[in-house]
Amino acid sequence: MTSPSVDDLFGYVQKRCLWQFFSRSWDRKENIEGILEKATQLLLEEPVTLTSPMDRLFHADAKILVADFREHFPAITTLGAEEVKSLLQSVKERLLDLTVTSSKNRELHQNLY
Repeated sequence: MTSPSVDDLFGYVQKRCLWQFFSRSWDRKENIEGILEKATQLLLEEPVTLTSPMDRLFHADAKILVADFREHFPAITTLGAEEVKSLLQSVKERLLDLTVTSSKNRELHQNLY
C-alpha cells in the first residue's frame, strides 16, 4: 500500500468538495484553512475545538473529508503525525494557490459585496 501523494488528495478535493469554490476570496481561504485544519486534527485523533458555529461547520465538512480519505486512500492511516501535517499543509497551499491566488475570477476580490 503506497502513501497518498499531494496530487492524489488535491485531485480528490478538486473533484468532490464544493467548499473550495465559495464566492469571495476571503471565504474560500477561510473554508480551505478551517476544514483542512479540522481534517488534520481528526486524522491525528487530536481533540477538536468546537467553540463557534464556524468550528462546527468546518468539523462537519472535515469529518466527511476524512472518512473519504480513509476509504479511498487507506494508507493515510499509516502515516506519522508530521507526515499527515505536511501532506495536508501542501494540499491546503495548492488549493489556496489555485482557487484564490491564481484565480482569474475578478469577482473574488470585489470589495463592494
